Amino acid sequence: MNFTLASGELNASRTPCLMTSFQIAKKIAKAAGNQSAFNRATQDFKDTVGSTLCVQMEGPVARLLIIGGTGEASAQNFAKACNVAAKTLIKLPIAQALVALLDAKVKGKDAAWKAQTLLQAISHAAYQFSRYKSKPAPAHQLKRVRIQAPAKNRQGVQRAITLGNALDSGMALTKDLGNEPPNVCTPLYLLAEARKMGRNPKVKVSHLDEKKMLAMGMGAFMAVSQGSDNPGRMIIINYAGGPKNQAPIALVGKGITFDTGGISLKPPPAMDEMKYDMGGAAAVLGATKAAIEAKLPINLLTIVAAAENMPSGGATRPGDIVTTSSGKTVEILNTDAEGRLVLCDALTHAQTFKPRTIIDVATLTGACIMALGSHASGLFANDDALADDLLDAGQDTGDRSWRLPLWDDYQAGLNSNFADMANVGGRGGGSVTAACFLSRFVDDTPWAHLDIAGSAFYPGANKGSSGRPVPMLFKYLVNQS
Repeated sequence: MNFTLASGELNASRTPCLMTSFQIAKKIAKAAGNQSAFNRATQDFKDTVGSTLCVQMEGPVARLLIIGGTGEASAQNFAKACNVAAKTLIKLPIAQALVALLDAKVKGKDAAWKAQTLLQAISHAAYQFSRYKSKPAPAHQLKRVRIQAPAKNRQGVQRAITLGNALDSGMALTKDLGNEPPNVCTPLYLLAEARKMGRNPKVKVSHLDEKKMLAMGMGAFMAVSQGSDNPGRMIIINYAGGPKNQAPIALVGKGITFDTGGISLKPPPAMDEMKYDMGGAAAVLGATKAAIEAKLPINLLTIVAAAENMPSGGATRPGDIVTTSSGKTVEILNTDAEGRLVLCDALTHAQTFKPRTIIDVATLTGACIMALGSHASGLFANDDALADDLLDAGQDTGDRSWRLPLWDDYQAGLNSNFADMANVGGRGGGSVTAACFLSRFVDDTPWAHLDIAGSAFYPGANKGSSGRPVPMLFKYLVNQS
């Protein structure tokens, strides 16, 4: 989708469709001499959140798409109205549209926030993935959306549009990667996608192959990857958008391109959804692409731990003990707790770049789904300021997370009689003990862990990647820049 700032006065606009509030639509119809027809068409319309009505017009505005509840609304209701509006707009047989919704009175929110919320809703509604359909459904025709802004807010809205285009691109990448089938989206495929970002002169892409990781002592990563015929890769992206002496922000993503559970095999029902176990990798790649396209003045380090977890004669067994690149040893009690194994070596490697903060993103535990469902991502952090920054970014974008405890009381669940730690704890607090495991590999660096097992994709009939938590991550990076 291409978002642009509209020029000129609204009354002088020419467009196949103007999407706006009931109050503004009424004024436009009157100015165009269509008041009688407009009144007849809208006599039963209720100006409430969730209501929409498309009115055919005579003159330079061919259609008025009226969005209910957008004259004055709470932040939550405005976001809901934008989601309904976007889904309605995308179904119309038009190539471009003009949107005038930023005059809505939303308590505590400025025009830039309203634009951000609107563009994000349109991005989600416009996304399609049908490349493997022999006879795909007709694609929507909408290609360009112009945003009308009050004169006093044009500068802020233009900035929001620039960021909205970047976020749209980043979310599309994240969703595409998640929706690709696992026979296509392998660790080498993720590396190829990352290399595309390296075409930017400020971006350098490198990787560690299995031979190099073995030489560096990454026994935990290799314990996962060794059972698969698809070789693992640790992908490293450096974006130098800030001053040379500025420490980077590090994003680390779990990239298990398919998770059978290994020898601790998962049950067959819904195992196809385990292609989404690289949702963390997809998210950090999408956030990185958005940051690059927005030309954010920051230094960003992105590491993707890409591997496939398969059962084979060479696969890791429950009871095996491995040595991580940090020198710490792990007794693997459950091979289906593999994400933390690839991540611990990736976190250790990230620290060699001396980042100012580290944020890892992973579809890590089913326990997080039991705790939070799909509405919120689980957030763990060893630094209150970092946690607050991420919570605020999520609240601002509607891509919310909920902070869970990272108390020392839970660490004892990882005790092992034979190694420095086990890779799983007991039945209770599984998402917490998983985060406790990761916390042992970040030393004193400010660090946050996002468990997106419930939020990264939609299950069932609406199955597909959600693109989360790219909006939260991108907003955090924007705020840090």
